[in-house]
Amino acid sequence: MPKIADTHIVNRERVQPTHANNYNSAHGGIVMKWMDEIGAMSAMRAAEESCVTAQMSSVDFERPIPIGDNALVESYAYETGRTSVRVRIEVSAENPHTGETESTTSAYATFVAVEDGKPTPVPDLEIGGEKCKELREKALAEEPNRE
Repeated sequence: MPKIADTHIVNRERVQPTHANNYNSAHGGIVMKWMDEIGAMSAMRAAEESCVTAQMSSVDFERPIPIGDNALVESYAYETGRTSVRVRIEVSAENPHTGETESTTSAYATFVAVEDGKPTPVPDLEIGGEKCKELREKALAEEPNRE
């Protein structure tokens, strides 16, 4: 049974001019691409299967990430369904010289495990230690209303 800690992934992308919008900061679509890719990796670790994006909600862009900064993308799975994995994704701007970070973007996403192109069951997600319990509770408490 996978643990929340097993699904925690952190990745960095250096914001280059080819990633930028007219305001010399990371284009929102590029940031969402990075979020989707890293979120899917967390989902795959939880599902122990390949996963596809089912939905992304509550994508909040709080501040830009300037060219030259790193986009620090962090995700973890916090809940599973029969064939789905819910993932929390957070992005920060990271100064490459000092390592200082500032939160920029966040989202919730649902991924579906697939085998041969069809939804397949996923294992339950084990909470693990106290930190994982806190992360899960925070994600559930702040998750947008689900129908």
